[in-house]
Amino acid sequence: MLLRTHYAIAVFFVILFFSSVEHKIIFVVAAIVGTQLPDIDSRYSRIGHRNVAKILQWFTKHRGIIHSFSFLIVLTIILVLVWPVSAFGFFLGYGLHLFCDSFTKDGIRPFYPMKAKTRGGLRTGGKLELGIFVSFVIVDVMLILYSVF
Repeated sequence: MLLRTHYAIAVFFVILFFSSVEHKIIFVVAAIVGTQLPDIDSRYSRIGHRNVAKILQWFTKHRGIIHSFSFLIVLTIILVLVWPVSAFGFFLGYGLHLFCDSFTKDGIRPFYPMKAKTRGGLRTGGKLELGIFVSFVIVDVMLILYSVF
């Protein structure tokens, strides 16, 4: 799934939970970072072009361990211990990214190192994904306008 679609879906859920969180800015930033982070293992992603990512890519493959709920749980536990106010936003963004990628043709291995893979028929960058993106952007704008007015 393209990053823009991940963002549009994440924004929808950030809006839904926004009134329930105390540290709103940290929540939003953590969700955005969490939404991007699973693609750090791809040299074609925006975050994958950074030097730290290039080193990491030598040791991982795209949609491997980093694209798993096992890894998400470990990262979230670390955040809960180190910076608890960021944990929920991060978990939300990262988890949504994984959930959405599980519907693509490439799918994910949700409980890495187990071999089981979840996948769907969604083609990354295809017409269906474009429709999902546009739908979420429209709903996001409507929710933002509703909350402002």
